[in-house]
Amino acid sequence: MVNKKDAGEFKKRLIELRTKVSDEMRQIGGGSLKQSQRDASGDLSAYTFHMADVASDSFERELSWDRASVEQKVLFSIDDALKKIDDGIYGQCEACEKKINKERLKAIPYAKLCRNCKEAYEKSKKTV
Repeated sequence: MVNKKDAGEFKKRLIELRTKVSDEMRQIGGGSLKQSQRDASGDLSAYTFHMADVASDSFERELSWDRASVEQKVLFSIDDALKKIDDGIYGQCEACEKKINKERLKAIPYAKLCRNCKEAYEKSKKTV
C-alpha cells in the first residue's frame, strides 16, 4: 500500500490516464466501427466491392475492435485502481498481497500484480 501523499499523486495520474484512454476510445468508435463497408470505401454505387477492398476494410475494422477491447480492459483496470485508492488498498499485489514496488506503479499505475507475481503469471501462460 502507498501513503496518502503518494495515493493522491497516483489518483491524479490515473484520472488523467483515464481521460486519455476514454478519448482514444471515442476516436476508435467514431472511425471505422461506425461506418458500413460502403460508407468506409466512399463508393455510393450499388455495385459489388472488389475483394481486396472488402478484405482491407474488414481488416481495419477488426484491428479497431481489438484496439477498443484492449482500451476497455485498461479502463476497467484504471477504475479498479481508483477504487483501491478509495478503499486504502492501492499498491497491494492481488496474488501475494505484498506491496507493489513504487517504480512499477509509476510505470503502470493500474498494475494489479507485483513484478514477481506478474513474471510468474506470464511464465505460466507460456507453458500452457
